[in-house]
Amino acid sequence: MKRFLTGAVLTAAALGFSVAQASDSIRIAHVTGFTGALEAYAKQLSDGMQMGFEYATDGTMEIEGRPIEIINKDDQMNPARARALAEEAYAEDDAHIVVGSIASGVALAMLPIAEEYERIMMPEGVADAITGAEWNRYVFRIGRNSSQDAVSNAVAIGQEGVCVSTIAQDYAFGRDGVAAYKEALENEGGRIVHEEYLPTDATDFTAAANRLFDSLRNVEGCDEGKYIFGIWAGATNPFGRIQDLDPERFGIRLATGGNIMPALVGYSAFPDMEGATFYYFEAIDNPINDWFVEQHFERFNAAPDFFTAQGFAQAMAITEAIRKSGGSTDAEDLIEAFRGLTFDTPKGEMQIRPEDHQAMQDMYHFRIAVEERDDWFADRTVTAGVPKLIRRIDKDEMDIPVRNGR
Repeated sequence: MKRFLTGAVLTAAALGFSVAQASDSIRIAHVTGFTGALEAYAKQLSDGMQMGFEYATDGTMEIEGRPIEIINKDDQMNPARARALAEEAYAEDDAHIVVGSIASGVALAMLPIAEEYERIMMPEGVADAITGAEWNRYVFRIGRNSSQDAVSNAVAIGQEGVCVSTIAQDYAFGRDGVAAYKEALENEGGRIVHEEYLPTDATDFTAAANRLFDSLRNVEGCDEGKYIFGIWAGATNPFGRIQDLDPERFGIRLATGGNIMPALVGYSAFPDMEGATFYYFEAIDNPINDWFVEQHFERFNAAPDFFTAQGFAQAMAITEAIRKSGGSTDAEDLIEAFRGLTFDTPKGEMQIRPEDHQAMQDMYHFRIAVEERDDWFADRTVTAGVPKLIRRIDKDEMDIPVRNGR
């Protein structure tokens, strides 16, 4: 296991180097929602990338002798601002790679800037369109897409005789996710009977819950189970209200994907709920994850979370691609290096699919157990819904469609 100083590693930006002074640096602009509804996700991604670069470079923060410079820019979840910041990163900071944004709609707005400047972009959002309809050849995604979320969750519960109604936010993340879930569930033998979409800022879920109950309670041919499957991002979600209205009186169970640990605290209301997740620190056993977990506890007195692992994986991919290119940060060299790239992460091995530049990766089927946890957060003990591993869903088990039409 790699061991070195665990304090914060200073980047060229932290030392106050100008672009001219750091002309040989590898410049990575992290343009994401450091403030706003998804700021917890952005903080995790930032911490994870810092740790990932540290691990990948044995603490030197250099790749092929070139220092890594990370330039953070807050898009405030505003698409117009994000576009301007991405342009600023390429044109003024001379960034070789722009990473972000975490919000799918914002990330989609940024993609044309990468094509305009012919530079690499690594979006952090989940919407299928990022590596689908809106994709261009400069775009590479290491985080999972909506189809991977959906297909893994469909594999987790899907079979003949399973009926599902869905609830999701009415934007790219939600609609893409439901479309992928429906296709995957039907491939597993299940069926969708109703789709419910609500505004991203919705707070009253009673009427929607009753519509979902009505859609399922009298349906025939659901001998293997009736489920409400939800796709939701942010602090406010419908699952608590749905559970309060007692879906089990109609023989209906809840199902959803994993989430960050603050959200999993709320999963304590859903014992035995099943789903599939991108990452949970106790579900994975490999040397990189061991280092990641140990170091995260030392630095933050808390467990690493969902998006921290994604940030770490992004750093590993960037490092390996630049090494593969012989230290070049030329866009064409990086495109060639990223395509088909196999690299290790806390989740295990990933591979970037050449057709759409989407990272193929394992997912994890879980069942919620309610536990008291004093190690999730530095400042408190919580009663939480812990996603206990049922099995690893190998990336080769999931038929993730290529949606870019190329």
